Amino acid sequence: MKAIGFVGSDGTLRDIEVAQPVARGHDLLVRVGAVSVNPVDTKDRKGGAPEGQTRILGWDAVGVVEAVGEQVTLFQPGQRVFYAGAIVRDGANSEMHLVDERIVAQAPKTLDPPAAAALPLTSITAWEALFERLVIDRHGAQRGRTLLVIGGAGGVGSIAIQLAAKLAGLTVIATASRKESAEWCRALGAAHVVDHSGDIPAQLKALGFETVDYVLCTNDLDRHFDAIATALAPQGKVCSIVNNQQPLAVEKLFGKSGTLVFELMFTRSSFQTADMIEQHKLLAEVARLVDEGVLRTTVNDNFGHINANNLARAHAALESRRTIGKIVLSGWDHNPAFWDARDNT
Repeated sequence: MKAIGFVGSDGTLRDIEVAQPVARGHDLLVRVGAVSVNPVDTKDRKGGAPEGQTRILGWDAVGVVEAVGEQVTLFQPGQRVFYAGAIVRDGANSEMHLVDERIVAQAPKTLDPPAAAALPLTSITAWEALFERLVIDRHGAQRGRTLLVIGGAGGVGSIAIQLAAKLAGLTVIATASRKESAEWCRALGAAHVVDHSGDIPAQLKALGFETVDYVLCTNDLDRHFDAIATALAPQGKVCSIVNNQQPLAVEKLFGKSGTLVFELMFTRSSFQTADMIEQHKLLAEVARLVDEGVLRTTVNDNFGHINANNLARAHAALESRRTIGKIVLSGWDHNPAFWDARDNT
């Protein structure tokens, strides 16, 4: 089958042929029709693979279930699904892909595959960050409290703004450094936008916010930590989806009894935690909210068919750090729209 990968320390993406995998246990064998790219793809590519080994990336996919393992109970062949997969396994930049059913849901019925492919990884990350790590009630128990989203126009920021504003009823303040990215954040539900290249606490005060109750940091924790510590309210909570590169002055949170917590959506699948099924449940809820018109896709650019050249362009765009929303690719050169004739579920 066709796939896109790189070998060893050479991060050059290439069109390759690999053996088709077989579904066993809780695995679904999915025929992939659309994918999106995330910063984890570029980081993993730069990290390389063991010498002589081929690595296939890609942790956002929409496809049709072709076969199921003997322990599968949630899905059957012919269903269209979406998911982000597991970083400890090969990714979905391949025609056929194995994924554990417990981190998969049926795709939104109102979106075409490329639009749906933009959602899984960022939706899981934002959902877990807001509702599990920051312990925000998604039914509005903290309605009116403030959330600062650093990096509002990125993939995670784009869905977090919607979840926080439309479900939890928070007042969302997003950061963006360009006019077009600020407009994107406002369109998604941000009440205010500040420039993360400037003095964030001063800009918040100019808007009338001495402090904020919650902070979600989606990029460059080292650079923004001092501003976060200054802006955070007493007993406030901070969640970062990126790790620090240098020691953080966490003592700055001590006087405020501040909470700092990390979110990595691959934790459940990497450690095979007992609650892995929660990602299936939350993706199913995201699909329902999309179909009801509460949430919208965050796709902003389609780079064409799934092949090495287009995927390399998508990686380069991410590395420029100027993308808005999500980049997707859809269909394979030899079979660009297999789902049209296959899937009516």
